[in-house]
Parts: sequence; structure tokens; C-alpha cells
Amino acid sequence: MRKTLLQVALLLVVLSLALSACQPAVTQAPAPTAAPTEEPFTFGMLLVGPYNDNGWSQAHYEAGLYVEEKLGAKMIYLDKVNPADRQGTTPDQLAEELVAQGAKLIIFNSDDMKDASTAFAKKHPDIKVIMASGDQVWKDGKAYEEIPNLTNIMGRMEYGKMIAGCAAALTTKTGQIGYLGPLINDETRRLASSAYLGAKHCWEKAGNDPAKLQFKVTWIGFWFHIPGVTTDPVQVSNDFYTTGYDVVISGIDNPVNLTEAQKQTAEGKPSYGIAYDYVAACDAAPDVCLGVPYFNWGPDYAKAVKSAMDGTWQSQFVWSGPDWSDINSRDTSMVGFVKGKALSAEASTALDAFIAELAGGLNLWTGPLNLQDGTPYLADGEVATDQQVWYLPQLLEGMEGLSASE
Repeated sequence: MRKTLLQVALLLVVLSLALSACQPAVTQAPAPTAAPTEEPFTFGMLLVGPYNDNGWSQAHYEAGLYVEEKLGAKMIYLDKVNPADRQGTTPDQLAEELVAQGAKLIIFNSDDMKDASTAFAKKHPDIKVIMASGDQVWKDGKAYEEIPNLTNIMGRMEYGKMIAGCAAALTTKTGQIGYLGPLINDETRRLASSAYLGAKHCWEKAGNDPAKLQFKVTWIGFWFHIPGVTTDPVQVSNDFYTTGYDVVISGIDNPVNLTEAQKQTAEGKPSYGIAYDYVAACDAAPDVCLGVPYFNWGPDYAKAVKSAMDGTWQSQFVWSGPDWSDINSRDTSMVGFVKGKALSAEASTALDAFIAELAGGLNLWTGPLNLQDGTPYLADGEVATDQQVWYLPQLLEGMEGLSASE
């Protein structure tokens, strides 16, 4: 019996070994590996002022965030790119730093970077370049050059400034409107003059005597205050408010005029301001802000960056206006206007009517218009060409202030 049991046990061992030999070999699966990811397209931005200046540079910076959101691209930037903050360097030299960090497209965001953007684009034909506010590749411009990797992008802020001028004229009780200007060039002359045209139109339409409207421009010498170099814009704003000007329109990169209007109002002298450049600029002093004409660079920047990404890039001059179906559309309108808390209900209604006129084709750049020195510029009924608006040589007749640097 014991022998039989031993034989059975041995038989079971043999069968077990045989069955194990028939099973397929078990191998450990390799650890999963992530699919290789493509590096995002990197674009660089040079900002003339602080990225959070509540004005011009912040509008560009947030446009860069918009591009990141829409295209999955990556932004790198340098701010305070100006002679005071970065002495001894030029924008084209700083652009080299962004290229070294992987940028395949560079945005130069200030008119005073025009020459640097040209030099950089010619030196780096493989890097795409956007020059905000320049005219180098405008075939109908005065300084056209064929630069295949450069595109100019600018908004038709003339409309925004007309709306600002209208809001000022609908609000002023003294008939005196001040304009806080940066430096003097073609761009700043035409924008200040556009504000005047809007103010004049709405002032007269409200039944006021044209002769009683005063519109004065004071220039500080740069896009924002540089101590020891420019005139102090706070002092300029204060000078306006203390000499009868109850509305000041900003043409500089940050809304310092609003804080001065707030001080005057707190002292019992109602004063108002209009900001510039950035959609949320009224936040600096909302109770005295009539509104802000602002740039929305995101959509046009996204189009240009996308063309660089997909190989459809073309050198072009882009001068985009508002989307009149919705001037504050984040996705379609390059130029918008946000009303401020200080704008009265009556003025708001009149301003809406003016905006509707502009949307319907009203063109205030229509003659008769003379230059500041009395020289005829547009004959009666003559509509200005883009070139006549862009390259305005003087302020317009009826405006007070310098037309050129002394």
C-alpha cells in the first residue's frame, strides 16, 4: 500500500512538471513610455514699459497671454526696454537674448524701436518680426522696404480717440479740454488731432459755440515719465486742472491724469480724465474716469503668430479698425472703448449715438481742414487718404500746443 501511494505521488509530480512546461513563458511588460511631445512655438516680446503699467505695455503683455491661450504657444518677454531703464543696450541687442532662449518670432512694441526692429529683421531673416506701430513694409508709405520676415501691426486708434474727444466735450463744464501728450511724431499728432475732431464734432452738435471750445496739447517728451529727462506728467495734469481744464485726455502710457483728477475732485473741484491704451485703465481712479479707448492686440498677434507656426507668413502692413458690430469684442475688435463710471447717463446716450455715426460711415477726417499754421490740408468735402492721416505734419487748426519738437 505504501509503495502504491509513493508511486501515485511520483506520478503527480511528473504530471505537474509536464503541465508547467506546456504553459507559455510569462515575460514582464516594458514600462510605458510617454510619446515625445513637440516643444511649443516660442515668441518673444520687447515691452517699452513695465509689463503691468496699466497702459500700453500691459495691453501688449496680455495680448501675449491671449496668443498663448489660443495657440498653445509660449511667450517670453523683456520689459522696461527704454534708454532710461536699460542704458547701454538697444532693442535689437535685447532681441538677441530672446532668440537665445528659443524665440522664433519677436514683437517690438514701441514706435521708438522702429530702427532696431529693421536692423534685427535684416540680420535674422529666419526669425519673424512684428513691429507694432511702424510703417517699414507699408507699400504706400514713405519709408517702404522689402523685408520679407517683418510685419507691421497697428490699430486705427483714431476712432478710439474721436470717441474719447466726444466724451470729453459732452462732459466739460468749462469748455477747456487738456491733452496729455507723450513725444511728438506722426502717430501722436494724428491721435491728438483725432481727439480734437471728436470733441469739436460733439461740442458743436450739442449746440455749443465753436469759439468757446479750447483744446490744448502739452507734450512730456516720452511715452511715460523718466525723471530728469521728461516733463512730469503729474505736474502737467495738475497744471491743466488748476487752470480751468476740467477734462484731461491721456495720450501717454499710463493713467496718471486720473489720480490728479481724483485729488481735485476730493478738494471740491469736479475734474475728469480719460485714460488710454489698456482696457482696465479706469481702475486707477474709477470715480473720475469718463472712459478709455484701448488697443486689443490679441487677435492680430494671434493671426501673425499662427502664420509663422504653419508656414503661411507674409510680410504685410496691418492697420486694423474697430469691429463696429461689437467694438469691445475680445476676439475681433482691435480698437475698443469702455465707458467710465463718471460718464453721465445723458452723455452716455449721446456718446452711443456718436459711435453709431462712426459705425455708419461718418468720417471726421473730411475737409475743410487746415493745419495749425492755417495751411489748407483738406479741401471742402475732401476725404483724407490713409497717408494724409498717418503722416499728419502738424496739429490741426483750432488746437493749441506744439506741432514739432523745438
